[in-house]
Amino acid sequence: MEEQAEGLKELMEDNFPSNDTKDSGEKSGGKNHNTRIIAVTSGKGGVGKTNFAVNMAIAYAQLGKKVILIDGDLGMANVNVLLNVVPQFNLMHVINKKKTMKQIILDTEFGIKFIAGANGFSKIANLSVDELEYFAKQFSTLGNADIIIIDTGAGIANNVLQFVAAADEVYVVTTPEPTAITDAYGIIKIITTEIVDRVVNIKLIVNRVHSADEGKRISERIINIVGQFLNYKVEYLGCVYEDPIVQASVIRQKPFIVVNPTSKPAVCLKHIVGRIEKTEPEYNEGVASFLKKFLSKKKKDDM
Repeated sequence: MEEQAEGLKELMEDNFPSNDTKDSGEKSGGKNHNTRIIAVTSGKGGVGKTNFAVNMAIAYAQLGKKVILIDGDLGMANVNVLLNVVPQFNLMHVINKKKTMKQIILDTEFGIKFIAGANGFSKIANLSVDELEYFAKQFSTLGNADIIIIDTGAGIANNVLQFVAAADEVYVVTTPEPTAITDAYGIIKIITTEIVDRVVNIKLIVNRVHSADEGKRISERIINIVGQFLNYKVEYLGCVYEDPIVQASVIRQKPFIVVNPTSKPAVCLKHIVGRIEKTEPEYNEGVASFLKKFLSKKKKDDM
């Protein structure tokens, strides 16, 4: 284990040298222009997390952004269902050095690119240094994207925290249901206590509301509790309305922002993306920084 950890340390230093100028120019060939990396997560399943991630990705693409959507829900991957695509290859093919990153990325009819996850992805730290180096170089080629959105699994599994710890921003999706509110607080508590080496930029989205006032009321309740008991500041990003178009779009396997761009959920989501675009993430340092934090945390967790 010590040999693997030392090899990983050398890999990090060789491929991702530290600097404070944000001009890293990934050594492996990827273009680094501070790709914004967002992890979308939730305390429980069934709150519309994946639907939010998919439609947010498309909303960004409609603004002319280069968007890559990664399915990081390693247990119940279903992004491909919402996009109506059948991926032949996934991240494990890259990890096993059977495919390049370019070979597994799928173009979609919605203007975004998609990368399928895999159950074995959470075991990345058990790979040899040579395998890690290959994966690192392949992942760094994603640096030409403007936005990378990672749909994590729901709950507090290690692989969820892995993505959350490395992302620039973390969007927690909840609903007005009491259990969802409780679980949203729970995942925020885990994030703020487990990730101690830096401040995580957490934002809150309330899904399936019947009014803007309901979304604001639910968000204030969570934000106040987090501030009181965790001494942590969470920002309210916005709400998405409950609407039959969402379920209808799932059945059609076509995102609601495409099925009905003027529907309430679509308008809400575009408004949220507009708000995001007006801000710069506090820790935005591109794909190289994401991968460095991702691999470093794996080393810490598995030693």
